[in-house]
This record gives sequence, C-alpha cells and structure tokens, in this order.
Amino acid sequence: MFVYEYKGVRVRYADTDQMGYVYYGNYGRFYEIGRVEALRSLGMSYREMEDSGIMMPVYDNYSRYLQPARYDDELSIKVTIPELPMARIVFEYEIRNQEGTLLNTGKTTLLFLSRTTNRPTRAPKEMIERLQGFYEPK
Repeated sequence: MFVYEYKGVRVRYADTDQMGYVYYGNYGRFYEIGRVEALRSLGMSYREMEDSGIMMPVYDNYSRYLQPARYDDELSIKVTIPELPMARIVFEYEIRNQEGTLLNTGKTTLLFLSRTTNRPTRAPKEMIERLQGFYEPK
C-alpha cells in the first residue's frame, strides 16, 4: 500500500479559533496539502491531470478530532492510499504534532471525472502504473 508523510506544515495564527485550537474547517486544507504532496512524490501533479482532461472532485470527507492542534505547532501529515484507484481514489490521513501526538485522522474519496464530458472515468493509466508496485497482486 502506498504511504507518504509530509512534514513541516506550521499552524498559523489565522488557522486557529478563539480557543487557540486549529479551526475544524482547516483540516480539509491540511488533507489537501498531504494528498497533493503525496501525488507529487510519485511524479504527478493535479495541474498535469487537469491539463490532460481529468478532474478530481471530492466525493466524501470524514474527520475525527482526537486532540487539538495549536498555534505554531509543526504538523506532519501521513497519507495512505489503501488500494489501487479505479474510478475513485481513497486517501486516509493521520495528522501529528511535533511531539508525535496523533491529533486527527481522516479519509477522503475523490472521483476521476472527464473534463470534457463531466462524467466519471477511470484513474489515469500513468497513476496506476506508478502506484502498482506498492500493492501485492491479488
């Protein structure tokens, strides 16, 4: 299974609420940072996929808040793609602070859509080829 960890996301003052905790709505942005960097580590980018006619809208999003992240924390985002994508791709996340404390877990499912037809399509062949080596054959 493909696993990638992105380190160095610093919590800014603007990310926090009145209690000094990261506002819950910002975790989706952290997930996006993690998945964009995970794909980049494979030599792929959202921009290139969009330019080739494939869009990836979020289909669903789930978050579990275990401990608060706070101003000036340095976060790491562990991203897992638990299975090879087909017409959907699932990303799972673990967000930890600089002490390694697990703060948040999450999961998003994104669809592959054709930009021209706005209909579901298969994952790009290049993505499958780059991910295949991380999964055992069935």
